[in-house]
Amino acid sequence: MSKQDHEETFEYEKDPDLPSNEVTQGAERAPHRAMFRAMGYDDTDLSSPMVGIANPAADITPCNVHLDDVAGAAYESIDETEGMPIEFGTITISDAISMGTEGMRASLISREIIADSVELVAFGERMDGLVTIGGCDKNMPGMMMASIRTDLPSVFLYGGSIMPGEHDGREVTIQNLFEGVGAVADGEMSESELDEMERTACPGAGSCGGMFTANTMASISEVLGFAPLGSASPPAEDQSRYEEARRAGELAVEAVETGRRPSDFLTRASFENAIALQVAIGGSTNAVLHLLALAAEAGIDLDIQAFNEISARTPKIADLQPGGERMMNDLHEVGGVPVVLRELSDAGLLDGGATTVTGDTLDAQLAAIDPPAIEDLDAEFLHTVDDPIHERGAIRILTGNLAPDGAVIKITGEDHLRHEGPVQVFENEEDAMAYVQDGNIESGDVVCIRNEGPCGGPGMREMLGVTSAVAGQGHAEDVALFTDGRFSGATRGLSIGHVAPEAYVGGPIAALEDGDTVTIDVDNLELSVDLSADEIDSRLADYDPAPAYETGVLAKYVRDFGSAANGAVTNPGVTWD
Repeated sequence: MSKQDHEETFEYEKDPDLPSNEVTQGAERAPHRAMFRAMGYDDTDLSSPMVGIANPAADITPCNVHLDDVAGAAYESIDETEGMPIEFGTITISDAISMGTEGMRASLISREIIADSVELVAFGERMDGLVTIGGCDKNMPGMMMASIRTDLPSVFLYGGSIMPGEHDGREVTIQNLFEGVGAVADGEMSESELDEMERTACPGAGSCGGMFTANTMASISEVLGFAPLGSASPPAEDQSRYEEARRAGELAVEAVETGRRPSDFLTRASFENAIALQVAIGGSTNAVLHLLALAAEAGIDLDIQAFNEISARTPKIADLQPGGERMMNDLHEVGGVPVVLRELSDAGLLDGGATTVTGDTLDAQLAAIDPPAIEDLDAEFLHTVDDPIHERGAIRILTGNLAPDGAVIKITGEDHLRHEGPVQVFENEEDAMAYVQDGNIESGDVVCIRNEGPCGGPGMREMLGVTSAVAGQGHAEDVALFTDGRFSGATRGLSIGHVAPEAYVGGPIAALEDGDTVTIDVDNLELSVDLSADEIDSRLADYDPAPAYETGVLAKYVRDFGSAANGAVTNPGVTWD
């Protein structure tokens, strides 16, 4: 055998520009190939594009418990379409299980760690493309952030949502349970009834079923361009979920072969489309944080005030939990997210020329699917743009001397909301929850929970326990809460989160004292306190808080988190004007 012939035995024909060539091509990579062969890969695999499958499967949440099976379907599809599938794991945190505990500080941090870990594996192993899978809330933005950072051809694959449970002849979800805790404290529900509901509310695998954070971000993944239209709504345990997994695998190989990257389809228009969908379906306030983070990672100029601008022109047309009664599976049964997108597109509220990972425009995808028009459906929870639930979208950004950089509220009830009164200040979630559970809350109260921001918490804990306890006691619409932390996507009522700047960095919220008069005026987008600038500055003059944690991973994020007004990102390469 000649020297030339010998060298050719080490060559595997594929695109010479693929990163995986660095570990599969040439005689000097024989040791690398030997490692792959130990795992069962063969010559055909080594000559194929290497597609990573980022899988956060875990037994710590029903959102992710089934993801090995979902990943398996994607794996088979990649293999069958002449790709080289490589599955790897990453972390997840169960928001519902950590809710109301100190452990909830880990939730937003997990978004960053998921992004970091997927980025590191894709970078370190020289992958050519990705299928990123999400179940629980922070999986979705974390996976999409990683795709943006690596700029590898990537497809996002949602694990699907849980079906509703049944109690006393009606459908129930985790939201009903959290509100039941407040109802028990108020004497409106017995502990035995709460126990019965607990045993039926979550009947199987999948993410929380309402239009909470997981389903909001999954829906957004379609219009943003990371997932094909129609992929968000199939339930976790439905066969169509596995068909979506196979479609994701095929699409990922195609995206690698055509060189279609996130930077090719992510634009300002993509993000405006995502916001339009969010406000039209009454999506989670957490999507504000995550869309700002994704835009920052992509280098796209997106200011928090864009949510007000788009909400002003985009009506709310879907009546889903937490504001309504219907869930993601109900939307799926009438055609899924494309039904809403068609209505928005026909009304000129979407940029249909925006492209996606499929290579097609939104308009082209909608034309191919041809989803039914809302006016032709027998679906009372979906309204047309001409006859909306609310004239304005569900998300509002409030500013004022308490939130110079903004605060976020989702409107789930009346259009016109104004609330003014003396504030009761709590330094953490636990103290506020004890106050509510002891029966101290009354109509007209204003509650402030501070030191729960990105750095001060750290991690911006979601406080569904507090808001649900208030709602469960019948005060969802007549008690106001605001915080520099977050509220769950399942929160409803007059609950304002993401107050920025946060208390820990000396934001005005740190100057509040019990009894100060706070004004919340949603129509005028105001969150303010009856104090002058000089009074606020005087109260903050000696403010020098100690970090909540001084060692370990939480201490790192006390140091690294940015403002909620910019998405609370930790990527040191992200800057703002």
